[in-house]
Amino acid sequence: MQARRVPRGRSVKGVSIGGFTLIELMITLVVASILVTVAIPAYTSQMRKSRRTDAKTAIMDLAAREERIFSTTNSYSQTAADLGYPAGAWPQTVGNQYYTVTVQAPDPAQAPLTASFLITANPVAGGPQASDGQCTSFAVNQLGQQTATGTLGNACWP
Repeated sequence: MQARRVPRGRSVKGVSIGGFTLIELMITLVVASILVTVAIPAYTSQMRKSRRTDAKTAIMDLAAREERIFSTTNSYSQTAADLGYPAGAWPQTVGNQYYTVTVQAPDPAQAPLTASFLITANPVAGGPQASDGQCTSFAVNQLGQQTATGTLGNACWP
């Protein structure tokens, strides 16, 4: 007994036999490419924002450590080991290695005032955050004044 061949696109007992047409595949590719065009920049933007949060968190943590030291010694420390970081000089990388932090005590901008500090976070050179032109670097001083550089400026902090 020989099997009966059904021409492509015909149906046997209500079940359609066939595949996708070239037009259907092209429409699917166009829709997928539009979704990718929208999704990748949005994803990149959210990743940059989360990395900025790592830097701001590290800065604020260091500021709190400086205040803790100040409450007992009446001076701020520039030594990494005093602030809970590995012994060595600044800058130290923080978080997921996207930013480096630097502590200056006293703050060079407040030269006559010896009880001061400036903590700065800068993106690691050549890293993904180095191309973040909106919020390039972050800083905080002993007064809690938060500053940022980049096209968004201090709007980067909230």
